[in-house]
Amino acid sequence: MTKLSKKFFALLLVGIMVFALAGCGNPAKETTKETDEGKEELIVVGYAQVGAESDWRTANTVSFQSTFVEENGYKLIFDDAQQKQENQIKAIRNFIQQEVDYIVLAPVVETGWETVLGEAKEAGIPVILSDRMIDVSDDSLYVAWVGGNFVKEGNDAVEWLDGYLKELGRENETINIVTLQGTIGSSAQVGRTQGVEEKLSEHPNWVMLDKQTGEFTQSKGQEVMESFLKSYDDIDVVIAENDNMAFGAIDAIKAAGKVPGKDIIIIGFDAVKAAFEAMIAGDLNCSVECNPLHGPRVAEIIQKLEKGEKVEKIQYVDEGVFPADTAADIIDSRLY
Repeated sequence: MTKLSKKFFALLLVGIMVFALAGCGNPAKETTKETDEGKEELIVVGYAQVGAESDWRTANTVSFQSTFVEENGYKLIFDDAQQKQENQIKAIRNFIQQEVDYIVLAPVVETGWETVLGEAKEAGIPVILSDRMIDVSDDSLYVAWVGGNFVKEGNDAVEWLDGYLKELGRENETINIVTLQGTIGSSAQVGRTQGVEEKLSEHPNWVMLDKQTGEFTQSKGQEVMESFLKSYDDIDVVIAENDNMAFGAIDAIKAAGKVPGKDIIIIGFDAVKAAFEAMIAGDLNCSVECNPLHGPRVAEIIQKLEKGEKVEKIQYVDEGVFPADTAADIIDSRLY
């Protein structure tokens, strides 16, 4: 029995479940394959997601779940790794065993993927990376990567801060900064930290007092910010490598009797809708966008691969920088 026929037989066995779980979407039957029996077969996609640590991650998950639906010719097998690499490796091996057509991976960290992705390659299953990059010696282990330009995001944050301090007439002051880093070793953390440090070197009067991981979560961000406030008397700026950690920092600053957004300038990343609400409230000064809506772009890649077309290896999504004074005008147009 061919792989295609076996998959068709398996789909028949779980047909009722697939029908019940199918989500919304636009009819796109041209995305389906035809089996040897002449009937349409869904393209099966296994998605190994990091977890649900932030509003951004939730929006990213929804983007995939609303794109890869039966009406669009897909079956999505979704796995939440709960921020553990070992769970993602297990999920990928399960996808291989189930003979999915494509694997999408949002890696928890950059390293440690050589073996399992080698197994996927040997099985003939293309791997597409979403959001975070991996560090491997053989880049043929994945066919494409879709995500934000994290180094540029870090650059953009510092460039915005430079302009804002000039507006306040503080460009010549000593500026003390602390950074709430994301999960250490993740692409977003590595890139944003690098981007900030690159531009920081252009400002000799700016001092990075400390940086510590807040693990991309609000609770950990609050905990780390509380520690910073006890250790340093004069913090001028907080750079939080995602909005959720910025929210935690805001709570810690308020609890310490200071005014977030005024006494301490706060910059976040992701530009989720809640960040716009925080900016309107005056608590957050700026959020640098990291677009989570990767589902449609990944679907485009899969359709090109289905047709035997070549795809670009690196595909950046469109992103912007949103200061607080733009938030009220933009918030209603945000999709995440």
